[in-house]
Amino acid sequence: MKRIILPTLILSLMPAMATAGLVDEINKSTGSDLGSKLESKGKDAAAAKGNEKIAAQVNKRLLAEARKNQCSFKSGTDELAPGCNSKAKRLANVIVEVKKQLQGQGQKGFKFVVSGHTDSSGNASKNKELSQRRAQVMVKQLVANGVDQADIEAIGMGSERMLVKPDNTPAKKAKNRRYEVQVRF
Repeated sequence: MKRIILPTLILSLMPAMATAGLVDEINKSTGSDLGSKLESKGKDAAAAKGNEKIAAQVNKRLLAEARKNQCSFKSGTDELAPGCNSKAKRLANVIVEVKKQLQGQGQKGFKFVVSGHTDSSGNASKNKELSQRRAQVMVKQLVANGVDQADIEAIGMGSERMLVKPDNTPAKKAKNRRYEVQVRF
């Protein structure tokens, strides 16, 4: 337990240690650049924590927009029901806007992920495959409406993350058949 606590403590104190000259002291006492390595890890950890906070804020917005602009698929297929074009355009505009905001904040190395979801009806492996195809269809729609292909990817979740449990009515099943958009750093 001491092995875990000491590095964690040192990493949490690194910004203060750097200003107090303790990084140099650690380097001198160990005869290596351990202090500099710890300082770098501390900065990386702080950046990761900052990215998590930004991702949480952005993902909240993206989730709300995807729910407002949800396209329907014909039952058991990856074929979009009529009326999806305007919804896909609105969602694509939000994704492009979010990308500009993230870049304006100096963020790099992020990707938008469209996850497809199904209800619990049918075979789990077929649902996973169907959800992947549906997510890919939405990625194509979003790219056709201005999202850069290099910025977005599709993933099929099947019925792994249902919004409504149990989904034992047509209305509940419909809520679980969806796609979501999130940013990943």
